[in-house]
Amino acid sequence: MNVMGDKVTLFETGRFAQAAPEEIASTTPDETGAAADEVAELARRRLAAEAGDVEAMSVLGAMLLRRGDLDGAEPHLRAATAAGDRAAANNLGVLLHQRGYADEAAGWWRIAAVAGSAAAAHALGRYHRERGDEPAAEYWLRQSAEQGHVLGAYALADLLEHRGDAGAERWMRVAAEHGHREAAYRLARTLDQRAAREPAADGADGPQAEAEQWYRQAAARGHRRAALHLGAILEKRGELKEAGRWYLTSAKDGEARAACALGFLLRDAGDTESAAMWWLRAAQDGDGNAANALGALHAERGEPQTAERWYRAALDAGDINGAYNLGLLCAEQGRTAQAEQWYRRAAYAGHREAANALAVLLLQGGDTSGAEPWFSKAAEGGSVDAAFNLGILYSGRGQEQEALRWYERAAAAGHTEAALQVGMARLRAGDEQAAERHLRCAAGGGSAEAAYRLATLLDARRPPAPAHELGAPVQEKTECEEWYERAAGQGHRRAQVRVGMLAAARGDVVEAARWYRAAAEAGSRNGAFNLGLLLAREGSEPEAVVWWTRAAEAGHGRAALRLALVHARRGELSEGQRWADRAAALGPREVAERAARLRDALREELSA
Repeated sequence: MNVMGDKVTLFETGRFAQAAPEEIASTTPDETGAAADEVAELARRRLAAEAGDVEAMSVLGAMLLRRGDLDGAEPHLRAATAAGDRAAANNLGVLLHQRGYADEAAGWWRIAAVAGSAAAAHALGRYHRERGDEPAAEYWLRQSAEQGHVLGAYALADLLEHRGDAGAERWMRVAAEHGHREAAYRLARTLDQRAAREPAADGADGPQAEAEQWYRQAAARGHRRAALHLGAILEKRGELKEAGRWYLTSAKDGEARAACALGFLLRDAGDTESAAMWWLRAAQDGDGNAANALGALHAERGEPQTAERWYRAALDAGDINGAYNLGLLCAEQGRTAQAEQWYRRAAYAGHREAANALAVLLLQGGDTSGAEPWFSKAAEGGSVDAAFNLGILYSGRGQEQEALRWYERAAAAGHTEAALQVGMARLRAGDEQAAERHLRCAAGGGSAEAAYRLATLLDARRPPAPAHELGAPVQEKTECEEWYERAAGQGHRRAQVRVGMLAAARGDVVEAARWYRAAAEAGSRNGAFNLGLLLAREGSEPEAVVWWTRAAEAGHGRAALRLALVHARRGELSEGQRWADRAAALGPREVAERAARLRDALREELSA
């Protein structure tokens, strides 16, 4: 055979921007011209080939190969190869590979590659890699890549990345820069993962920003997973409209995860029906997350049987959340044994919230020893609720230090009630600074008790307020009063009483009465007593008696003493004596002493 020349034809240097990595894309000739002109071009090339034109033989063989006419292409390619055309040698290798003669194909690829064909070097490198000969594969792929062959650069990057070689990124970048969409996607994934590991190094020009650019480039070329990741980045940044467009693009191309994500985006926008449509599409394609979302949607609609069907579908798809959700569904229906069974299945698979739910179920059934290891497993796995529950468990046993350790762990993760417990523990220990810090966290998280405790802490520090004088301007509310009001607004009875007292001190009788009444109607003895005092001062003693009676019957000694005095003044000595007896029994000491003296006086009066 003649030595290959140095001709480079169209068929060696074509664009294969959308080639999948598993295809030997470089071995397929590129398209030339429109279909309408192809027949004429074939005829022209055939005449030239019959006249002995080597280039025409090579091109004609490539055109027939592209059309799938292997029998017609082979003699032309063999003739051109014999005449020294390296492009023909490469395409002859392609033909033989398609016929199933891989080893013979590799022989022709080697000849073309030695003669300088980058496409043949790429095909030969893929051949060696498929057979496990990585050194030979790397050699030929590197030859291809260094000659500027895009698919050679990508294949080399893939091989190096598989081996953990740091040089992989360089060649992946080369392929991406030359339009290889899979390379652009994989480069973006590498940069994305780097940004996740090194968030402090990210910025306007950091790995996350560059990753987004490559995702965008790959997505624009039709890469559905790149569109999915680009949508996720945009959604996280709050650019929901554009995120939705990329999710839609990816979902229409068959990416189930994008259909699922689009469903959540639509649900959050209030379009539940469209969300359900995309979830259904994703679930039917095997997306467990979408199946769980459908299950939750039907559960909210009061359709437990349909919900259970979708939760089971999620579990069948490999999503262990399906088992956890089945446990929740059974627990809501009172099917405790089945709930425990599903929780156990999810918990054994490592689902931390299922482990916590299982522990709660066992604890409710009185199995404390069985609950504790599941609480521990869930907490160690990162369940904030489980850490808090462990705190409750140890506190109930009197192991306060161990309880505090778990409360602090839950509080550090943002658990409001845990922060309250830590704050109260620090208060008991006399560490007001730490207590205030945790109480502020809990109060900010919505805990009414924490808001009240924080207010009392701040209240104890401030100097006594001067007595309000009639006509004097009302003073601005202090921070502690604002916290009292926040707690009161959330229904905290003691806070409501305190806000009422502060309003009364400012001379705002109407506001005081409103808060006292709210507390009293919620069952506060002090609220009822204070409301009675306020009404009595305003001249509404009959209504005051109603509230004092409610307070006294709930165990308020001062209210009982007030009732005894009212009845004594009215001449209702027996009733006065009864309430005096009640006040003496309830206390506190000074009330009990006064009530005893009044009772004795009324007894003497009655016996006189």
